[in-house]
Amino acid sequence: FFFRSSFPRTMPKFMKPGKIVIVLQGRYAGRKAVIVKNYDEGTDDRKYPHAVLAGIDRYPLKVNKRMSKKKIAARSRIKPFVKALNYNHIMPTRYVLKDVALKTTVGPDALAKGKRKETRKQVKKLFEEKYKNTNTRYFFQKLRF
Repeated sequence: FFFRSSFPRTMPKFMKPGKIVIVLQGRYAGRKAVIVKNYDEGTDDRKYPHAVLAGIDRYPLKVNKRMSKKKIAARSRIKPFVKALNYNHIMPTRYVLKDVALKTTVGPDALAKGKRKETRKQVKKLFEEKYKNTNTRYFFQKLRF
């Protein structure tokens, strides 16, 4: 005996801050990003479910022991992006990026015209710091397919 009608089933919310996603459409297609803030119901100016993402546009290159400190520093550079994207254009992965202070960096007005560049600089600093001091290699590697 199944009582389907008595329990309205809703999908669990899995698009949460910290979740690593892959961008499927647009300029950053195939790039990995992390959800900073999600809007399941949409907002006044964006009436569709979307998320504010901070992602990697240019990934760091491979390094080895023989390289000089200067060369390692150059190859460890990351070019980030900050963008609001519709849920239809992102695919969640099973990975989560923990303890990154993106929420404070990417505030509610981060996508405003004048603030975007400054936000990107702060995100770059955070990502490069995380890249140097972490074992979470998945996020910082190019998507191979």
